Amino acid sequence: MQKCEANIKTASHPSGLRITDMRFTDIVGAPMDCTVLRIDTNQGISGYGEIRDFSNRFYALELKRLILGENPCCINKIFHKIRQFGGHARQGGGVSGIETALWDLAGKAYGVPVYQMLGGKCRDKVRVYCDTDVSGKHTGRDMGLALKSRIESGYTMLKMDLGVDLLVDVDGALNAPLGYVEQMRKHNREELSFGITDKNVTDFMNTQHPFTGLSITELGLDYLEDYVKQARDMVGYDVPLAIDHIGHVNYQSCLKLAKRLEKFNIFWMEDCVPWFYTDQWKVLSDSTTVPMCTGEDIFGRDAFRPLIENRAVSVIHPDVLTAGGIGESMRIIEMAEEKGIAAAVHMAETPVGCMAAAHVCTAAGDNLLAMEYHAHDVAWWDSMVKGSSRPIVQNGWLELTDRPGLGIEELDDEVLAEHINPKRPGVWESTEEWNHEWAHDRIWS
Repeated sequence: MQKCEANIKTASHPSGLRITDMRFTDIVGAPMDCTVLRIDTNQGISGYGEIRDFSNRFYALELKRLILGENPCCINKIFHKIRQFGGHARQGGGVSGIETALWDLAGKAYGVPVYQMLGGKCRDKVRVYCDTDVSGKHTGRDMGLALKSRIESGYTMLKMDLGVDLLVDVDGALNAPLGYVEQMRKHNREELSFGITDKNVTDFMNTQHPFTGLSITELGLDYLEDYVKQARDMVGYDVPLAIDHIGHVNYQSCLKLAKRLEKFNIFWMEDCVPWFYTDQWKVLSDSTTVPMCTGEDIFGRDAFRPLIENRAVSVIHPDVLTAGGIGESMRIIEMAEEKGIAAAVHMAETPVGCMAAAHVCTAAGDNLLAMEYHAHDVAWWDSMVKGSSRPIVQNGWLELTDRPGLGIEELDDEVLAEHINPKRPGVWESTEEWNHEWAHDRIWS
């Protein structure tokens, strides 16, 4: 009898679980600047979430007052309570990060993995495609060598950057109001630090594609076409190859580029224009055989709906940490499947964001193509998870265990401290000052 009692899980009483605190740790180079959040409860169980890369903990802090005292297992109730505060791109990070942590907590409370709560596995392992960038002045052959090394590491899908950044120092490759290309060069010099203070550069970053006056000349198109040919010659035509970071050019230039690249069997062409210009996406999709893809900056299923219902893209690309979290990402992918649209999940975060995306991908239906991954070259990335004995991503695949929640029992605070963001120091420091903030939040009378 004593032996049987020892095997009974008594650490959690789900109906009595209550949220007592929410804390954060900001780190750099993971592979982006990332904010990990932790929600604590009255039973000693904690759940991990993450705010979208290069966002701010503020988007979650403002919601702390709304989740304290709630049962984290009531995920839908809490999501409906906080989703009005979610916005697109990085502004979706607070709602999405909290929602993700709730799934982790519920899974730990009931002793099951998140994918099981989503309906179980549709696949035993998730295909991962490795986003590839080559810094500095380089050729298409250099990019091809980088891509080839990804294949040698086991990846069966590839993506590379291709766009106007490659053309800023090529005479006659870009057409724009005089002085604009110099602003692009200035932006490129400052971009990696995300510490841009020059107002003119900031304004440049916030100008939508149709309004920049920037286009690619025939000489520029020749350059990009040759760049892709060099890369394809290195990796061959058997492996899918997608392209991203085209730049803030008009959709006419994107269409010209797409037509030039059709011969290279591009898997998809990503974020050519802002996601909310459905009509422009529809023109692009109907005018070229290169599949169009967007979605990493979209919050919520309602904003995805015009793209999906109009079949304006071939691939939707939600980021779990912007889209609204795990549950909303599942609903978005299911909505796309009904219209015959494929899905690939964007992911450029820590192991917390990675595992959240992987659980969605494991449970998603047949239209799921793959999950993105940026941390192949970050040597310490896996060590953020305490007690991890094997790489999370192996040979281009991610296979989840049956560990409860996201599968991360605890993060290694020592590793986090070694990579702390100097602008936001401190590991899991108190946020008590946000406990009693108040506002009349109702958006209807």
